[in-house]
Formats: sequence, structure tokens, C-alpha cells
Amino acid sequence: MAAALPRRWQLLQLGLALAVLLAAAPAAEAWTGEIRGRVVCDVCGDAAIGPEDHALEGAEVAVLCITKSGEVINYQAFTNSKGTYTVAETMPQSDRWESCLARPISSFHQHCTRRGDTHSGVKFTYSKPSGNTHTVKTFLYKPANAPLYCS
Repeated sequence: MAAALPRRWQLLQLGLALAVLLAAAPAAEAWTGEIRGRVVCDVCGDAAIGPEDHALEGAEVAVLCITKSGEVINYQAFTNSKGTYTVAETMPQSDRWESCLARPISSFHQHCTRRGDTHSGVKFTYSKPSGNTHTVKTFLYKPANAPLYCS
């Protein structure tokens, strides 16, 4: 029992020393970024979102970002029931996103699988402060054949 007490005391001292070191160490300032967008079925294929159009659930979007340190990070996102996708990450401020490219990959909707817009993606500079969201323009898919009421 007498030998155990000094060992516990040593462990307590070691734990306190570690806590002091961690508290005194400069912490990297955290930064959080978020990218959000929508994917919609452009039923009439007129490149205008109207009442006949609907959100695409399960559409795949790729987001590629380059950080200030030059690292390339690739994200994969899928839309929810409202056709919205979100990519978010927390990282050191010194390593935050500098520029990104978002592009639609595929739509799993049985009638709306053709890309409706001519852009293969949207490139943008990410200059938002921590905790803010960059909203990407809506990506459109269209059916192979538009319904008759669209004519």
C-alpha cells in the first residue's frame, strides 16, 4: 500500500503537467465552411424553374475544393427530399477552402436523367467567413421527352 501512494502521486503530477502543457499550447483557430445547392427536374426543359418542376431526391453532386495549403479535397453529396445537398467541413483557419468546383454527377429519377444546363460545373472562390454558407446555382436535369402541356 505504501508503494502505491507514490505511484498515484506521480500519475497525478504527470496528468497535471500534461493539462498545463495543453492549455498553454497555441490552438489552431478552427474554420467551418459550408456549400449548399439544389438539383431540380426541369420538366419542360425550358431552363426556367416553374410550378411544373420538382426537386430531385437522390441526385449526386461532386464538390472539389482546393485549400490555402494547396490540398485538393473531393466531396460527394446526395440531395435530400427537397433536392438540397450540403457539404460542410471544419478545419484549421490556415487550411480553409480557397476555391471550389461543384458539378452534378447523376440523377436517379426515372424520368429526369438528362443534364438540363450546359455548364459542366460551377467554379467559385470561397471567401466566406467561418460559419457561413456559399450557395451554388441550381443544377437542372430534364426528361428525354417533355410532356405535351409544355408545348
